[in-house]
Amino acid sequence: MSSETDGEIDIEYDLDERPPLAKSLLLGVQHVAVMIVPATAVAYIVAGAVGLDAANTAYIVQMVLLFSGLATVVQAYTVGPVGARLPIVMGTSFTFVGAASTIGVNYGLGAVFGAILVAGFAVEGLIGWQFKRIKPFFPPLVTGLVVLIIGLYLIPVAMDYSAGGVGASDYGALHNVGLAALVLFVSVGLNLFTDGVTRLLSTLVGLAVGYVAALGIGLVDFGPVGAASWVAVPQPGAFGFAFEPVPIVTFAFLFLVSAMETVGDMSGITAAEGRNPDNDELRGGLFTDGLLSSIGAAFGAFPVTSFSQNAGIVNFTGVMSRHVVGVAGVILAVLGLSPKVGAAVATIPSAVFGGAVLLMAGMVAASGARLVFLHVDLDRRNMVILATSLGLGLGVATRPDALQGLPQAAQTFFGEPVVVTALTALVFNTLTPGDQSPLFDAPPEETVDEVSESPAPTDD
Repeated sequence: MSSETDGEIDIEYDLDERPPLAKSLLLGVQHVAVMIVPATAVAYIVAGAVGLDAANTAYIVQMVLLFSGLATVVQAYTVGPVGARLPIVMGTSFTFVGAASTIGVNYGLGAVFGAILVAGFAVEGLIGWQFKRIKPFFPPLVTGLVVLIIGLYLIPVAMDYSAGGVGASDYGALHNVGLAALVLFVSVGLNLFTDGVTRLLSTLVGLAVGYVAALGIGLVDFGPVGAASWVAVPQPGAFGFAFEPVPIVTFAFLFLVSAMETVGDMSGITAAEGRNPDNDELRGGLFTDGLLSSIGAAFGAFPVTSFSQNAGIVNFTGVMSRHVVGVAGVILAVLGLSPKVGAAVATIPSAVFGGAVLLMAGMVAASGARLVFLHVDLDRRNMVILATSLGLGLGVATRPDALQGLPQAAQTFFGEPVVVTALTALVFNTLTPGDQSPLFDAPPEETVDEVSESPAPTDD
């Protein structure tokens, strides 16, 4: 076992150690259980926004699980230069929810998958290749704001689901609000007042309790599950492809943001060993993000990226074995080959799902706030950047009609809260002198006395 010096934690299984098969299976199932709800939530939300039926929703859920599993296996074991050889669990990120929903409504899902196909590996491949040059432009002030706006933007979506779903005849009915509240309070209660497995799986347990309650009042329809086959081969081009400039540029920017998330998660994982990821790990991890996202788009899956909650499990349990995560990847891929699994997820009533999404959205926002507060000196400069970025991002999120005078292409791009917040923070942080700017950080001509008189830089 490792000591807890220099940032290390007690490691039960090292990176290349193989726990016994039975233990590996249980630990792998735990990884799957923690990520399956948020990963499938993205598919569920986007499918609902564009008005897909139960069968197509189930298919997208199926593809998300399949390519999350394949990407996880590649991260654990590598294929040539692709893969980090680290215990990274992959899944679909909330970063892409807003863009996929808006572009899906305005341009069709073909344009969504066409944009992912083009932008995925082109952007993250370039970032992986030139990561050292790009990293200084994304300090905690920028990345924290991005994570914060992702969570805040999703809260109204979660509330709509909690009320029964937009357009539902029983929108806001007591039974919908009650189910969402039940899921929320069970999840929060287990997370705050229990330890061990029940805390780690609190959201999953909350969903299960809400699902059983929905069954009891007759809100679950198992018809699509019975009609779905047990095994199905993925279909390339299931929703067609369209290559529109604005969706491609929008997703290209979001992949840049997603890459920074992945780097943060890799750093969180290797911190268990008291080190930062090396260049080969960073490059291979980002290549996996981009390549598997592009390949997945060809079959109808949304982009995959690393999952922070699973990085947390590595640090919480001390099990750093990449073979355990490899087992989790195989389980996800097998689940993704069965349409019945996707159909079963699609039977979850909107209100039940809303209670879980509300909690997850809040946690995402809280994680972003924590990143900012821990690593950013909230002086006048940074407060102005924070205020401007959040103000513009929340502005277009809550009042998208304010942009209706712009051309359609501009409405699509600047109507994305994540894009507006990230772009604003990136530009102002880069061009304004300060500790977090890559252009003005600690000029070498400063004397020791000058540096000592200025605020101490924060640890990034």
